[in-house]
Amino acid sequence: MEIAGCDLSRSLYHIIFFVNSGGGEGSLDRLLPSINTSLSPRKRTTSQCKSEPPLLRTSKRTIYTAGRPPWYNEHGTQSKEAFVIGLCGGSASGKTTVARKIIEALDVPWVVLLSMDSFYKVLTAEQQLLAANNDYNFDHPDAFDFSLLVHTLRKLKQGKSVKIPVYDFTTHGRQKEWKTVYGASVIIFEGIMSFADKELLKLLDMKIFVDTDSDIRLVRRLRRDITERGRDIDGVIKQYNKFVKPAFEQYIEPTMRLADIVVPRGGGNMVAIDLIVQHVHSQLEEVRSTDTFRRFILISSNHFIIVNKETSRDEFIFYSKRLMRLLIERALSFLPSQVHIVQTPQGEDYEGRTFHGKGITGVSILRAGETMEPALRAVCKDVRIGKILIQTNQDTGEPELHYLRLPKDISEDHVILMDCTVSTGAAAMMAIRVLLDHDVQEDKILLVSLLMAEMGVHSVAYAFPQVKIITTAVDKKVNDLIMTFRRIKSCWCLC
Repeated sequence: MEIAGCDLSRSLYHIIFFVNSGGGEGSLDRLLPSINTSLSPRKRTTSQCKSEPPLLRTSKRTIYTAGRPPWYNEHGTQSKEAFVIGLCGGSASGKTTVARKIIEALDVPWVVLLSMDSFYKVLTAEQQLLAANNDYNFDHPDAFDFSLLVHTLRKLKQGKSVKIPVYDFTTHGRQKEWKTVYGASVIIFEGIMSFADKELLKLLDMKIFVDTDSDIRLVRRLRRDITERGRDIDGVIKQYNKFVKPAFEQYIEPTMRLADIVVPRGGGNMVAIDLIVQHVHSQLEEVRSTDTFRRFILISSNHFIIVNKETSRDEFIFYSKRLMRLLIERALSFLPSQVHIVQTPQGEDYEGRTFHGKGITGVSILRAGETMEPALRAVCKDVRIGKILIQTNQDTGEPELHYLRLPKDISEDHVILMDCTVSTGAAAMMAIRVLLDHDVQEDKILLVSLLMAEMGVHSVAYAFPQVKIITTAVDKKVNDLIMTFRRIKSCWCLC
C-alpha cells in the first residue's frame, strides 16, 4: 500500500506527513542532549554562502533569491510576514536539493534561501588551535551562533534587510565583508540544527525533515568530499564514523518528532514537494483586508489646463508648479502638530500650531519625483532630501533598485515620498519597502503624487494600509496617465 508515493511498510518515518504530537518543543530544554565534545570536526574548504546563486533559472522563468523584496499587485495579495520554511536533516540528506525544488515549484518572484552554515561562531585563539588539530567539534549546537541567527531570521520575517556573515571554513572565521539580504515572500532556512533551538522553532511556519537512508547519505558525502574537496576515501569514512554518524543520532534524528512534514528520499520525492508547495501557496494567497481609501486623500482641483493639448509649455509648467505647491501644503497638514502660542508685535497672544516630530525628509522617486522638490523646499524650510532610483527590468517586467541616497537618521523622521505619477504602483511600493527597510515607521510615510491610476491606489493601500496617500486626481486608465506623465517630464526638462 502506498500513500503520497511512499511505501507504508518501510517504516513510520517514511510517511510524508508526520504529525507533531504537540509535546516536542516543550520537552526540549533549548537544545537536545549533549554529545561528546572530544570528537574531531568535519573539514570544509569553502563557504556555502559564496556558492549560493542570486537567482534560480527554471524552464519557465528566473526566480530571484537575493535582492529586493516583492511589491504587491492591484489585488493587494500578501502575507503580513514572510512565510518561513525550516528544513532539517542529516548531512548530505538532500536539504538544499529539496529547498531548490520547492523554490522552483513555488514560482513566486522573491525567495530567500538561508543556510545555517553561515552562522558558525567566531573561534577564539584557543579554539582556533583546536580546530587546526581537528579537536574542535563543529557539529555541536554550541558551535552555532543561535542568538545572531534568531535575530537575523526574525528581521527577515518582518521584511527587513539584514547582514549575513560569510563564513570561511578554511580559516574557521567570518570574512570581513558580510552580504546584504532582503526580506521576501518566502524564506527557506536549512541546516542540520534547524530544530535545535526553541526560539528558532517559534519563527518557523512550516517544519520539514528530510529523511534519507544513512547509506545514501554516506555515498553522497564520499562523492562530494572526494570530487569537490579533494579528500581521500579513508579520511571521509573515518570522519563519518567518528563524527557525522554520532552527531546525527544524538542531535538531528531526535528532532524528527518536531517536524510537521517528513520527506523521505529527499529531492526525489516530488509528491511530497508538490504537497508542500500547495500549502505554502494557500498561505500566500491570504489577502490583508483593509479599507482601501482609509488613508487616501484626494485634492479637488481643475485639471483642464494641464490635460488640454492646446496648453502651451509655459502655461503647463506654471499650473503644474501651482498644483504641486497645493499638493505639498496639503500633505504637510497631515503631519503631527501641537498648540504653540506666540506674541504679536502689538503684544497680543496668538495661538497657532507647530510641527511636533523629530524631523521631515522629502524623498524623490527618480526622475519624475524631482519635479516636486522645489515645491517642498518652498513651503518647508531646510527640508532634507533623499533620492531613490527604481527602474523596470525589461526582461522580467519587475522594478529594480539602482540608486539610493537617504539621510542616516531618516528612521526618526516623517517622510514625504514624492512621485509625479503612480500607475501600477510597483515603483512606489518598492520605494516604501526601502524606507521600511531603513526603519522608517509605516505611519510616518506620506505618498504624494500629482496623478494616480486606480490600480496604483488599490495596490499601495492594500500593501501598506498605514501610509497616507495624497493626490490631485485618480485616472482609471493607466495608458492615459502615462501619456500625461510623459508630457510633464518632457516639459519640465525644458524649463
